[in-house]
Amino acid sequence: MHFGEFDLAALLPFIGVGFAAQLVDGALGMAFGVISNTLLVGVLGVPPALASQRVHIVECFTTATSGLSHLFHRNVDGKLFIRLVIPGMIGGFLGAYLLSSLDATIVKPFVLIYLTVIGLYILWRGLMYPPKLKEAKLVAPLGLAGGFLDAVGGGGWGPVVTSNLLIQGADPRKVVGTVNSAEFFLTVTISAAFIYHLGVADLAGATLGLLIGGILAAPLGAWAAKHFPPKQMLVLVGTVLTLTSVYGVWSAWS
Repeated sequence: MHFGEFDLAALLPFIGVGFAAQLVDGALGMAFGVISNTLLVGVLGVPPALASQRVHIVECFTTATSGLSHLFHRNVDGKLFIRLVIPGMIGGFLGAYLLSSLDATIVKPFVLIYLTVIGLYILWRGLMYPPKLKEAKLVAPLGLAGGFLDAVGGGGWGPVVTSNLLIQGADPRKVVGTVNSAEFFLTVTISAAFIYHLGVADLAGATLGLLIGGILAAPLGAWAAKHFPPKQMLVLVGTVLTLTSVYGVWSAWS
């Protein structure tokens, strides 16, 4: 890599994409991959395969920064973290192992339809009822399923895990912080071999722009998660989850 050859003006759009995607993800616990891929492919014209490759690498670094930021703001529930991270890593490993024998293009639209329904339910609950917080009971199987779907479908940890924990009545701030922190370990588990083969040279250019934007936004997303009222967070999570899932279904079947 020759840092002197970097064109800052050319990097700015990618920095903006990474910043916007991580700001939403850090505050609401989901959607970095979906938003990044959508903006890269739909707005900047990056080929879908290359966009997915870049986002996957960048997430290894943004999830680490986001997790530390949430820990600093005390958004992480240690007990929930332990119950999530180990099943999530196991599910991610199994998903990556089985990916070659499973047609993810068939599975993904049905997962997205499910998430659309969940998003509408969370939105309705946020609009109509003040949330009554309680401890989530179903955690380990949720982490296992979320990790598996993330590996197989190229994303889904945040939408699957965050939305289902919120439905169970868990504290939105703690859910977002904990899910973001656990995602680092999941992403590294799924991506280790991928990054090994690509090498650090792939961090040059557009990927570096995404990385810079994502890392800059991570502390702001964690701060926002700490200060959003629970009801407002439910409305925002429901809205983002519904819109991104509907877009995903439309993209898969169009």
